[in-house]
Amino acid sequence: IKFGSSFPLTGQYSNYGFSTVNGIEMAIEEINANGGIKGKKITLESLDDKGELTDSVTTYHKLVQNGAQAVIGTNTSSPSSAIAEASINDGIPVITPTGTEEAITEGKPNVFRTCFTNPYQGELLAIFAKDSLNAKTAGILVNTASDYSTGIADSFEKKAEELGIKVVKKESYGENDTDFKAQLTSIAGKNPDVLLIPDYYEKLSLITPQARDANIKSTFLGGDGWDGILKTMDSSSYDIIQDSYFTNHFSIEDTDSKVQEFINKYREKYGEDPTAFSALGYDTVYILKEGFESANSDSNEDRNAAIKSLEFTGITGSFKFDENNNPRKAASIMKIDNGKYKFDSIVKPR
Repeated sequence: IKFGSSFPLTGQYSNYGFSTVNGIEMAIEEINANGGIKGKKITLESLDDKGELTDSVTTYHKLVQNGAQAVIGTNTSSPSSAIAEASINDGIPVITPTGTEEAITEGKPNVFRTCFTNPYQGELLAIFAKDSLNAKTAGILVNTASDYSTGIADSFEKKAEELGIKVVKKESYGENDTDFKAQLTSIAGKNPDVLLIPDYYEKLSLITPQARDANIKSTFLGGDGWDGILKTMDSSSYDIIQDSYFTNHFSIEDTDSKVQEFINKYREKYGEDPTAFSALGYDTVYILKEGFESANSDSNEDRNAAIKSLEFTGITGSFKFDENNNPRKAASIMKIDNGKYKFDSIVKPR
């Protein structure tokens, strides 16, 4: 049984790509060691999509032409959407472990995701800001060129206002911007209790130092794109993001025996801690395994129907897929403390 994977193995998101593929490869090794899927071993073709739209579509078609029976990918939302659109006519199972934009799966019975969506993260961050941080005011700095960023920001703003948190300032920037002084100075003048910065770690490593230079004292909040920021910042700068919080799918401090077994195996294999991307990649392979095993036949239609009906329990939680093939599950809130990601709490929707 051949799986294909499309992830950024070079470029600015390669940290995400390698973390995810590590989890995928570890799961495949485990499954093959235990007899494979219906007695058949899994093979994996892994291609580099560089985190780019055109490359993602190209790698998807190459994987299908080379016989992939399911495609796993990719990391960020826009390339994941491109792969999803490209797959509609083929109908083969496609799962993004980490693409969080809502539209990726909408109206596509063959496309699934293992992570929660952007608006879902924004909603949970607002609940956390209200219930755990007692925030009365909030600022938002959003990347208007990113569906990931706008999805979280818009949902956070709506839920925050609903919960009685006043959004006192909302500023924006573009994908290629590197100087955020004007926006941050404007936000600093409002002194919000929390500042939501929903973006990926490369951009965050530019924004957060400038925010502190602008005398912003707010507690930083963000989505799962914050996972990896410690690798992009020098340890001497960790105080900049001290006591920041972000939503995530997994914590190495989870005491569940299944989670700890995964963590220990990952450390032994790769010599480092797994990230949430590693755990989501790992779970994605097991979702495919269970779906392929329970399908009535080897047709794409039956495999997709079987995946849709799963009641899945993995490293990143337990869930069933909703009408748009999105998992509804609780989120871990992570706190950055002394250069480490610390588990803070679990937040559920309300």
